[in-house]
Amino acid sequence: MTRIFVDADACPVRTETVRVADRHKVSVFVVSNGGIRPDPNPLVETVIVDDGPDIADMWIADRAQTGDVVITGDIPLAAKCVGSGSRVLRHNGEALTTANIGNQLATRDLMADLRASDPFRQGGGRPFTKADRSRFLDALEREIRFAKRDLGK
Repeated sequence: MTRIFVDADACPVRTETVRVADRHKVSVFVVSNGGIRPDPNPLVETVIVDDGPDIADMWIADRAQTGDVVITGDIPLAAKCVGSGSRVLRHNGEALTTANIGNQLATRDLMADLRASDPFRQGGGRPFTKADRSRFLDALEREIRFAKRDLGK
């Protein structure tokens, strides 16, 4: 059965994920270290993990498998999930696959090195837009269909 795992810390698309999951009758696991309001939808399970670095990521990586969809902005988590056969989406709808995850990891590492070497380089990025939200919704619909196909359903 297809499931959706949401790396919920700083996730701007939880509501959209639940809406799409409800339409497809797919279980959703919203995983965080706390501070997330539980969703009343019976398809949604809020999972609160212990505090600590990457505990939520490990919880998701240990469970995600072929036929599942993972929503995260965390590239190392995405790499683990892609390796286990899961379909992975970023919050802006970009799919992370075996074809692009290596490049994403390398870019992430390069940017971390650049930030570390230049104390004036500030993080951040462009703001999350309505277009990102729309792309995400389209991508999640597509990935759920593909995930179900991966399971032969």
